[in-house]
Amino acid sequence: MMAQAQYSGREKAAILLITLGPEKSAQIFKHLKEDEIEALTLEIANISTVMPEIKEQVVNEFYEICLAQQYITEGGLSYAKEILEKALGEQKAFEVISKLTVSLQVRPFDFVRKADATQILNFIQNEHPQTIALILSYLKPSQAAQVLSELNPESQSEVARRIALMDRTSPEVIREVEKALEKKLSSLVTEDFTTVGGVDSVVDILNSVDRTTEKNIMENLESEDVELSEEIRRKMFVFEDVLTLDNRAIQTILRQDIDNRELAIALKGSSQELQELIFSNLSKRLAAMIKEDMDFMGPVRRSDVEEAQQKIVNIIRRLQDANEIIISRGGGDDVIV
Repeated sequence: MMAQAQYSGREKAAILLITLGPEKSAQIFKHLKEDEIEALTLEIANISTVMPEIKEQVVNEFYEICLAQQYITEGGLSYAKEILEKALGEQKAFEVISKLTVSLQVRPFDFVRKADATQILNFIQNEHPQTIALILSYLKPSQAAQVLSELNPESQSEVARRIALMDRTSPEVIREVEKALEKKLSSLVTEDFTTVGGVDSVVDILNSVDRTTEKNIMENLESEDVELSEEIRRKMFVFEDVLTLDNRAIQTILRQDIDNRELAIALKGSSQELQELIFSNLSKRLAAMIKEDMDFMGPVRRSDVEEAQQKIVNIIRRLQDANEIIISRGGGDDVIV
């Protein structure tokens, strides 16, 4: 049996999931991407036996890293290091922090994340759009949304576009930007992290801004880059987000021209919770018909499910644009959109 240090990060993750058991592991899987789930499932399948002492070491390592991450969130890297040294000793604290910066990747611009939106706006609004995009990509979506909402309309769409197109940024560039910003807002600078931005990042931010800002950005993006704007719009509201709508909105959607078979296919690939919500807003007779369709249609290709769900999402977006339904926007109050 290998010593714990000889296991890869993926193998340790698999051992941790085995140790936690199926119920807790299932909860963790809900927060992972499909390829991560597949990789971990394969890893778990390849592990035949794990000695009790190895399980204990892996769980202890996981606990220490979680503890370190909590301390970093509370007071930064130096605070975490100081506390861990007192609790675990200097050498062990160094090992834990080293693992954390590699595996969980302490994000840069931590000093910006601790400032309020007004402060951030004051010292970045005159920066180049690419610099603003880089900084906002590292902020919490709700925080980035506040800043983005306060930029002038011309800058909003340009910054959003640059966030969406951002992929990887070199550590050298990040360090240079951090160094310049540190002079404006004196605080602790954390370790670097290179992967940032992308369509998912701008979607998270746009889901948190007010509707006026979102419409302005999307309209400008549509005129500049149709393909990018369509990709962003597809991700702005996914079928499972129907769970966030109230019954009145769902009933409005179901009154639209939606083919019963397409609705059955869309529900075939959705969660039990969403299925029950939809059925509760249909007549008993119609709900029974759709359930029967779902039972008799057998396995359905994922592409067919996604296509059916996207058609319904397109109807939802149209109803939003027509101010006919209300949705709850992340990080803020319910607004009519």
